Amino acid sequence: MNAFTESQERTALRAAVAELGRRYGGDWFQGKARGGEKTAELWDEAAKLGYLGVNVPEEYGGGGGNIGDLAAVCEELSAAGCGLLLMVVSPAICATIITRFGTDEQKKTWLPKFADGSLRMAFAITEPDAGSNAHKLTTTARRDGDDWILTGRKVFISGVDEAAAVMIVGRTEDARTGRLKPALFIVPTDTPGLEYQPIEMDIVSPDKQFMVFLDDVRLPAGALVGSEDAALMQLFAGLNPERIMAASFAIGMGRYALDKAVGYVNTRKVWDTPIGAHQGVAHPLAVAKIELELAKVMTQKAAALYDAGDDAGAGESANMAKYAAAEASIKAVDAAVQAHGGNGLTAEYGLGALVTAARVNRIAPVSREMILNFVAQNTLGLPKSY
Repeated sequence: MNAFTESQERTALRAAVAELGRRYGGDWFQGKARGGEKTAELWDEAAKLGYLGVNVPEEYGGGGGNIGDLAAVCEELSAAGCGLLLMVVSPAICATIITRFGTDEQKKTWLPKFADGSLRMAFAITEPDAGSNAHKLTTTARRDGDDWILTGRKVFISGVDEAAAVMIVGRTEDARTGRLKPALFIVPTDTPGLEYQPIEMDIVSPDKQFMVFLDDVRLPAGALVGSEDAALMQLFAGLNPERIMAASFAIGMGRYALDKAVGYVNTRKVWDTPIGAHQGVAHPLAVAKIELELAKVMTQKAAALYDAGDDAGAGESANMAKYAAAEASIKAVDAAVQAHGGNGLTAEYGLGALVTAARVNRIAPVSREMILNFVAQNTLGLPKSY
C-alpha cells in the first residue's frame, strides 16, 4: 500500500465500519449529545467488533494493524455522523506510546484493555498558562523514595469522566543539570489528589472538556511511562498519530455534511428544478469535495510515513494533513448549511451543531497558527519569531 491507494483489507474495514456507523447515525448521536448522554453503546459495539484495537499488536489481543487502519475507522464513524472523539486520544496517542515505549509490565497491564476497548485513557498536556508551549509546562513530578509526587493542573482535557486513567505530561528534574525535562505518567482517575471539573462549552457533543487538578498525587514507580530520558521521543510518537487521527475525524465530519447537502439539493426543488442544478449551489459543494479529497490523500501519506517508521517525515505530513482537513471540514460544513438555507440551522437537519464542532478542528489538538509555524521553520527553514 502507498499513500494513494489502500489495501483490500483496509477497504473492507472501511466498509464494515461505515455500515456500523449508519446503524447509529447522526440523529442518534446528536440526540445523545443534546440529552447529556454518552455514546457508550457505539463505543462498546465497535470495541466488540475489534475496530478500536486494530492498531494494538496481536500478542496483546489487538488487530496487529497500524495507525492508518485506526484512522480509517475514525473517519468512517465520523462520516456517518457519530465520530468518537476519544479514539483520537485513547487508542491513537496512549496505546501508541505504550506500545512503542512502555515497560513490559505496562504493556501487559494496559494494551489488552486497549485491544478489547474496555479501557478509555485520556491524555493531558495542555495547561492554562502554557498553551502550545510545552517548554512552559508547570506540572512537575518529584521523587519520594520509590514513588513520584505529581502536582499541577491541566485544561481542555477530553473525556476524563469516561476514562479509567489519564496519561499526564509533566516534568521532572534532571539530577545532573537541575533542569526540568518532560516525563509521562499514567494516573488512574480514582487516584487520591486527582480531581476534575467540567468546562462549559458552546458545542453540542457527548464528549466533555475538563480542568484537571493534581494535588500531591502519589504514584508508584511503575506509573512513569517507559524511560524517564525518552519522554520527548515518546511525546512526539504520540502527537503525530494524534494529528493523523484529528485529520481523519475532521475529514469524516466534512464528508457527513457534504453527503447531507448533496441529498438535499438533489431533492429540494424551486421553480420545478432541483437547486443542485444551479452553479451557485453546486460549485461550493464541488470545492468542498475536492478539498476533502486532497486532505485525505495527505492524511494517508502521513499515516504511511508514520507506519513505515519515518517519524520526521510523518511529522511534517501529519501537520499538513491536520491543517488541510480542518480547513476542508469548515468549508464543507459552511457550504452544506448554505445549501440548506434556513433549514441548515434547524435541529431537524443536524447541521447547525456542526458549525461550532467543525470550528474546533482549526484549534485542537494543535492550532492552525502553530502548524504554520512548524511548516515555516521546519519545512521552509525560516527563522523563529518566538
